[in-house]
Amino acid sequence: MKTYVIGDLQGCAHEAGLLLDRIRSHAGLDARILFVGDLINRGPDSLGALRNMKALSEASGGRVDALLGNHDLHLLAVAVGAQKTSRSDTLDAILAAPDRDALIDWLRRRPLAMFVDAHLLVHAGVPPQWTAAQTMALAAEVEAVLRSDGWIDFLGQMYGNEPDRWDEALAGIPRLRCIVNALTRMRLCWPDGRMDFAHKESDKGPEGSDLQPWFDLPGRRTLDVTVVFGHWSALGLVLRPNLVGLDSGCVWGGKLTAVCLDDRTLLQVDCPEYREHSGKK
Repeated sequence: MKTYVIGDLQGCAHEAGLLLDRIRSHAGLDARILFVGDLINRGPDSLGALRNMKALSEASGGRVDALLGNHDLHLLAVAVGAQKTSRSDTLDAILAAPDRDALIDWLRRRPLAMFVDAHLLVHAGVPPQWTAAQTMALAAEVEAVLRSDGWIDFLGQMYGNEPDRWDEALAGIPRLRCIVNALTRMRLCWPDGRMDFAHKESDKGPEGSDLQPWFDLPGRRTLDVTVVFGHWSALGLVLRPNLVGLDSGCVWGGKLTAVCLDDRTLLQVDCPEYREHSGKK
């Protein structure tokens, strides 16, 4: 059974269907298919993307699954009144759907990290201090809260840019918030590991700054595994021996990309420019 990982959908349900068909034609119906998060928002059919993903996952016995991305968490927060919608959101159809509660319940139970065949899958990034095992354990802390009766209270306290650097002494909501921000929002960091959330439009920090991509920080403790991530459309497709970046800008007129973890085979479909670049990705 081959394993494929697919980048950010952001509501591009039609393109997701085309790519799934290509995967099945190459690897058969029993391929394992994982998504790195941001199933919804900004694209033309967030409701269809979420419904299709839920149906595929439930029918597959675990072979098909998805991580939580920042847009997925945003939907959860909006659905419970912890956040307001923004002008760029395409969530209204989900929020008005008759199966809204079932979709939200399924989504909040998705993982924040996966470890598959020596590959660590996250939506955005991994702080340099974390090992792969630690990443899985910390992700599980947040997953447990999102799957508990206290999930709505947590969503009301989840947002904020502080703390911006991991410290093992963190506890309570600040600890959980830092974990969420690292796994679902991180792109650029300062040399000491502090996360920067201001710069989203480029694959690097401003000229003359010390900001650098999280995966280039010195001493990163996940160098012994391959990290697979999405979230960073300005960065585009990244293929290194121990790093795979899969956000190839589907909703922005790029491609939707899948990589086979077994042999690094790439499958892609072209996407219309559903949204113009606005600096918010």
